[in-house]
Amino acid sequence: MELWYTEEHTENVRFSLRVKEHLFSGESEFQKLDILDTYEYGKLMTLDGLVMVTEKDEFVYHDMIVHIPMAVNPDIKNVLVIGGGDGGTVRELMKYPQIVHVDMVEIDKLVVDAARKYFPGVSCELDNPRVTVLYEDGIKFIQGKENVYDLILIDSTDPIGPGEGLFTTEFYHNCYQALTEKGILINQNETPVYESFFEVGISSNKKLKKMFPIVQVYQANIPTYPGGYWLFNFASKEFHPIHDLKEKEWNQANIKTKYYNTELHKGCFALPNHVKEKIEDGTL
Repeated sequence: MELWYTEEHTENVRFSLRVKEHLFSGESEFQKLDILDTYEYGKLMTLDGLVMVTEKDEFVYHDMIVHIPMAVNPDIKNVLVIGGGDGGTVRELMKYPQIVHVDMVEIDKLVVDAARKYFPGVSCELDNPRVTVLYEDGIKFIQGKENVYDLILIDSTDPIGPGEGLFTTEFYHNCYQALTEKGILINQNETPVYESFFEVGISSNKKLKKMFPIVQVYQANIPTYPGGYWLFNFASKEFHPIHDLKEKEWNQANIKTKYYNTELHKGCFALPNHVKEKIEDGTL
């Protein structure tokens, strides 16, 4: 008998992977977590039945959430990661010796424990002495903090369950306050392929534009995420992601990546017209 994992992207679209073995199933007070070993994408982590990370394509997301801001401001020293319990974002941050400290705030310890066991290549830097892992609600953690972080990475799930509050105006305002005067914020911003997702992305972008002087959208191809096409927001108090790219400096640092490079950095902000126009208009 064949075993398949199927995720419903919309009422009319489903995404399936053939499964070798169901390795783990657990449930916390926040969500249900499963680990599957698939034929094509290797080990797969799902939360409430939705893909979070796979061995085959995780590097795309983690490269793009980290290296874009790091190539714009090489002087980043203190970083906050909200979410990111699989450890991939922290792994990429630890490639930069100039980073002094990273706080990773993950609400669900079950995610981190499962990543440590089943995704050692992703979670390998969580015990780095420059990293503090905090099992807290990121929404509450950020409240009242001022001028603390040079970079905030919102490595969140979709805006349902524990991730719902990470897309609100109040939360973004608290992040703005917690950033230093040259601070950068990056958040994953859903897919433009399906309207229900794109509505969230457009709304997030509009909220950030009301606070930050510079907000730009960029893109990446992530096969196991809905639509296979994902957006991110780059929001900054000072730096423009293209004009302030430190291309020569980043390349001289010889940071090893699987997806990101500085040519792609410049290209990923060039959006297709149907995406660009709707983001600029602020409506579908």
